[in-house]
Amino acid sequence: MQVAPGSHLFEDNMSIGIRRQARMVALQTLYEYDTAQHIPEEILQRHAEERHLQPRVVEYASELVMGVCNHLTEIDAHIQSAAQEWPFQQMARIDKNILRLAIYEILFNNTVPAKAAINEAVELAKLFGSNTSSRFVNGVLGTIFNRAQKQPTPIAESEVK
Repeated sequence: MQVAPGSHLFEDNMSIGIRRQARMVALQTLYEYDTAQHIPEEILQRHAEERHLQPRVVEYASELVMGVCNHLTEIDAHIQSAAQEWPFQQMARIDKNILRLAIYEILFNNTVPAKAAINEAVELAKLFGSNTSSRFVNGVLGTIFNRAQKQPTPIAESEVK
């Protein structure tokens, strides 16, 4: 994505979709929550006001942030399991939060195709992470996606035997 010099990432809604804007704001909110332990709702509200974000952007960003926060223990367990060679506490915080967002979308939200969520996470890693973040994020999410594909669909059973 090319951004003109001096322009703001959130000014032109035609160049960046609602979900992409929401993911960026959600990532920044989760990162601040992770580093400073500020209240996620307050962080998100501040971003919304400072950037004059559309209500749909704020709504989806809030859904992502609250979803990640509500499933944080499970999501972090997935990250640790998929990246066993990399100690969780040593992972870059930005990479962890990109992974958290994408894993929430892939495993818990299911409103976007998993491959789209992975591609968006890789783009966020390119934009906000280090020069190796996109490969790391892609590898971890690929492992999680492949594992999820292999899990059998639960069959509803009667509790009456």
